[in-house]
Amino acid sequence: MAHDIHIIGGGLAGSEAAWQLAEAGYRVRLSEMRGGGDMTPAHQGDTLAEMVCSNSFRSDDGDSNAVGLLHREMRSLGSIIMREADATKVPAGSALAVDRDLFSGGVTKALAEHPNVTIVRERIDTLPTEGMTIVATGPLTAASLAESIGIATGKDALAFFDAIAPIVYRDSIDMDIAWMASRWDKVGPIGDGKDYINCPMDKDQYYAFVQGLIDGDKTEFKDWEKDTPYFEGCMPIEVMAERGVETLRFGPMKGVGLDNPRTGRWPYAVVQLRQDNALGTLWNMVGFQTKLKHGAQVELFRTIPGLEKAEFARLGGLHRNSFIRSPELLDGQLRLKSAPHIRFAGQITGCEGYVESAAIGLVAARFAIAELGGRSLPPPPPETALGALLGHITGGADAASYQPMNVNFGLFPPVAEDVRKKDRKLAYTQRAGAALAEWMKVADGVAA
Repeated sequence: MAHDIHIIGGGLAGSEAAWQLAEAGYRVRLSEMRGGGDMTPAHQGDTLAEMVCSNSFRSDDGDSNAVGLLHREMRSLGSIIMREADATKVPAGSALAVDRDLFSGGVTKALAEHPNVTIVRERIDTLPTEGMTIVATGPLTAASLAESIGIATGKDALAFFDAIAPIVYRDSIDMDIAWMASRWDKVGPIGDGKDYINCPMDKDQYYAFVQGLIDGDKTEFKDWEKDTPYFEGCMPIEVMAERGVETLRFGPMKGVGLDNPRTGRWPYAVVQLRQDNALGTLWNMVGFQTKLKHGAQVELFRTIPGLEKAEFARLGGLHRNSFIRSPELLDGQLRLKSAPHIRFAGQITGCEGYVESAAIGLVAARFAIAELGGRSLPPPPPETALGALLGHITGGADAASYQPMNVNFGLFPPVAEDVRKKDRKLAYTQRAGAALAEWMKVADGVAA
């Protein structure tokens, strides 16, 4: 099938972009190297929109959380990623977590069955010299294409390390020690206030565990990797431990708000596991991204109370992520300034997080829809989550110190100074709702 636009990369950003363009009536060629004989260091299979590091889209609270607001805005714009996330969600308190296999399977099926989408299992080694293109190859872009991008931009890609957390089989967890609860017993949209498995530690157990993290055998870096920083939002747990013995107790291992039914008290520290699939057979160790070697992981994690006989469906790992210096290289519509027929979308632009990646894919597609129709679409207003994230990528951040960024209210224009502190988050989201409604009128008119 002849195509109107070529999308390179079938992750969350590429899949969202393909869906938006196809729904607008444009013919899409979607190139994905997985399934065509190639694989990345982190992916497990060849489905589109595969979630690698976690199964969570984080908070789904659209009234007081920036990422929840982004969820809401994407739903308003017909997002396939949010549609399938809602269809495959699993209990996770106030967060939106999904069965990752059902989720990616649903996205793959929707795109494979769409009459305007042709999925081609192929590796693209060079940037196309002509024809409208969206590059959404993510932080694990194949070396040959990454080299081509480097030549086109004249800039070295920045890089950081990203880590993956282990997954445990539910039936190997000792529930005579662990218990089910959400922090503060908070009930989520599909949960019951008992959405996490909690493994308690006393002070001696916690201190011994922290020392084990520091002493454990870790992945060795190649010479060219040694100066590559970690992304703060996905920090290996042993790196956090090295920052101070109490660091983890104020991070992923805090016991606050979790009453142990066997003692009636909060534990000194706790390891939480979040449901990873709809059957409830797989559970993800929350915040336990790690670069420990596999043998060291098994040995140390089985010292956690309740996990003494744990069996692991997947152990943690570390992979190198790359992204471009977007504020310098891209224009306000995500086009490469030196080759404006090419747009970039997703994590390769330097946004961080599954939902942020998909959101930039959605925005890139909306710009492309307007351009294909011979029209112009203004960017989403900066008061919206979409506009705030886009603004950071395309000019709001300092190019010299550009780092991956999740959506947060710090990217939004401030609300009025007379708004009380406790009311500010709601003020942000209410203002965003009104701004998005006005922008959607323009966007829908452009797409018509």
